[in-house]
Amino acid sequence: MTLLSDNERERYHRQLIVPAVGEAGQEKLRRARVLVVGAGGLGSPVLLYLAAAGIGTLGIVDSDSVDLSNLQRQVLFTTLDIGRPKVDAAAERLASLNPNITIKKYPVRLTNQNIDKILGGFDIAIDCCDNFTTRYLLSDATTRVGKPMVYGAVYQFFGQASVFNFKDGPSYRSLFPEELKAAEMEAETVPGIIGFLPGIIGAVEAGETIKIITGSGEVLSGRLLQVDALTLRVEMITFC
Repeated sequence: MTLLSDNERERYHRQLIVPAVGEAGQEKLRRARVLVVGAGGLGSPVLLYLAAAGIGTLGIVDSDSVDLSNLQRQVLFTTLDIGRPKVDAAAERLASLNPNITIKKYPVRLTNQNIDKILGGFDIAIDCCDNFTTRYLLSDATTRVGKPMVYGAVYQFFGQASVFNFKDGPSYRSLFPEELKAAEMEAETVPGIIGFLPGIIGAVEAGETIKIITGSGEVLSGRLLQVDALTLRVEMITFC
């Protein structure tokens, strides 16, 4: 027996007629609770696509405000949002896109003191971080409780995506164990980024999240997708 309303059937029609989703899959999406850590370049497409897909509850973690320099790649925001907290501007935009979903705002940085409480209300965490400290914190927390972490990272024309902690699969530290070295690299300079690249990697992250929730396709667990947008070279690295 379906629980979808007529409005939902119309809104999600093109998704419902995909055999791997259907009404059963749409109901799973509506019941899902997804935490997005970072509402920047990666978080923008992730949040837009997941809201449009009908994820029932979206959590947004970001302590920053919108800056003019963000707009080159953070397509969730407009010039009118400059100076506003990102979680407020993001929640308003997503609610206008899909008023049927619940949005929870966390205008904070993740810390050892708050991460377990925040993460406890969600089934899946999506890494859209812009720093290694938060990424390792999120990795360790999701590993402890066995919740999937969907990973994405971008640098200049280069991007990566993977899924960690999925059905006892490898964690982020399985692939990148050296936190100290990463933190030292991070402290050097602010990295450059071409604006369209977060759209590519963020879309992959959103897709992997939908696949996890609906149980469709082959999830990027134990595999690292790498994209060189400058040469349009795509490679898949298997790890364990």
